[in-house]
Amino acid sequence: MLLLLAQWLAQDVRAFNVFGYITLRAVLAAMTALIISFLAGPSLIRWLAAKKIGQAVRQDGPQTHLVKSGTPTMGGALIVVAVCFTTLLWSDLSNRYVWVVLIITVGFAGIGWYDDWQKVVNRDPRGLASRWKYFWQSALGLLVALYLGLSASGPEQLQLIVPFFKTVAYPLGIIGFIVLSYLVVVGTSNAVNLTDGLDGLAIMPAVMIAAALAIFAYVAGNSVYARYLLLPYVPGAGELAIFLGAMVGAGLGFLWFNAYPAEVFMGDVGALALGAALGTVAIVVRQEIVLAIMGGVFVAETLSVAAQVIYYKLSGGRRIFRMAPLHHHFELGGWKETQVVVRFWIITIMLVLIGLSSLKLR
Repeated sequence: MLLLLAQWLAQDVRAFNVFGYITLRAVLAAMTALIISFLAGPSLIRWLAAKKIGQAVRQDGPQTHLVKSGTPTMGGALIVVAVCFTTLLWSDLSNRYVWVVLIITVGFAGIGWYDDWQKVVNRDPRGLASRWKYFWQSALGLLVALYLGLSASGPEQLQLIVPFFKTVAYPLGIIGFIVLSYLVVVGTSNAVNLTDGLDGLAIMPAVMIAAALAIFAYVAGNSVYARYLLLPYVPGAGELAIFLGAMVGAGLGFLWFNAYPAEVFMGDVGALALGAALGTVAIVVRQEIVLAIMGGVFVAETLSVAAQVIYYKLSGGRRIFRMAPLHHHFELGGWKETQVVVRFWIITIMLVLIGLSSLKLR
């Protein structure tokens, strides 16, 4: 909306042309979302506490988590609202990719909201039945995969790009693209949700990955930079940097209240939405493998759950980890919650830097 206003004003005052730069609007989006989170956060926390919308804690989890019972949850709604409002404010609303990520973010947030609501009303940590959660996630994941696949403007947008190699790219075809996109969106969404088990553990890696993907989006949307760095050129992808900038700002604002000891939890409403949004952006800019590298913590958490369940069933009740997801394994091993969180942040920083290095190392 503000971009349209700036373009209209630029007809008389040339200084307003500066708002046409994606980089400036990405920074302004981050600052706007951060301010919204700071201002609205305390009021949201008080409202959630007044309505007794508190977290139900698993009784079979680490005993140190029992004190978290009743802490306001569904705070991820703050992130979703801040991101969507800011994106509508600063982005080019004629860009189709902007609407794709907004729709997928709101859609997955809706699934998470209903799941959280079930937990709050019924005081049941399990929430929405897994089969129904997976059904709606699959429906939205297939919808975005079909749209992006059928609207691809060239074969380069249907390839799986292998980072760190100049010419290694596997043509997926429309079917392969749809299957991969579905797995990335649904998988990333659930991976972030599984990681969101400690104060600040999921939001900071999501923020760092969003910042890195903003760079990839900007490069992919610029024909000169994309050609120079041997990346697929995706017209219009640069506008996603505004959306990702808003995610960075909103995420940092939320972390202010989610840092240990957390005043509010993200809940599924935030975790599912953030994961789906990151997955969708990675698909658009053709960086699915880079997303897996940068989101190594999310991948490890997900694999730990899968390995634990499979081994438990095959071995007749034996376990690989003390408890899954992986962060609980380290907690039960004697690490303090803050140690687990900060160490996972450090790992994510290193993985994000490795992912960013693929821009040039090829």
